Amino acid sequence: MYKKDTEELLAEIKSDTDMENFLAQNANEFKKPLHEYLNQIIEEKKLSKKDIVKNSNLNSNYVYHILSGERTNPSRPKLIAIAMAMNLNLDEIQYLLRYAGFSPLYPRNPWDAVIISAVQKGFSALETDNLLDKLGETVLIGNAKKKDRDNKG
Repeated sequence: MYKKDTEELLAEIKSDTDMENFLAQNANEFKKPLHEYLNQIIEEKKLSKKDIVKNSNLNSNYVYHILSGERTNPSRPKLIAIAMAMNLNLDEIQYLLRYAGFSPLYPRNPWDAVIISAVQKGFSALETDNLLDKLGETVLIGNAKKKDRDNKG
């Protein structure tokens, strides 16, 4: 993805007195907007956006807006639901969370521990929500969607 590692960039920043020059020379080294990164994953893994939307259990317009860049600030739980719908493994989800500016999943946080366990077991976003709800934790996809789910079954 990048030609230079983070330490190399940091060393250049510390030694370069011309920031304009640094930015111009390293334009390809800066992270892309979140939607571009998500679409890169979709392309690399040959995923279907339609399946991601369906499997995330989120509002379809919301997910499409995230993937198109129309919406740039998904919440951490919703980004995790999208990541689960993309079948990302734990390491990939951790990287995605950091990429988006969120803290990675932390095993000492009960909510995060449930998510880590669910990812390790290959749970879907819906299965994860059911587990979170059963354990008295906040669900990924929000109360409105949960009520819809409860009324269906």
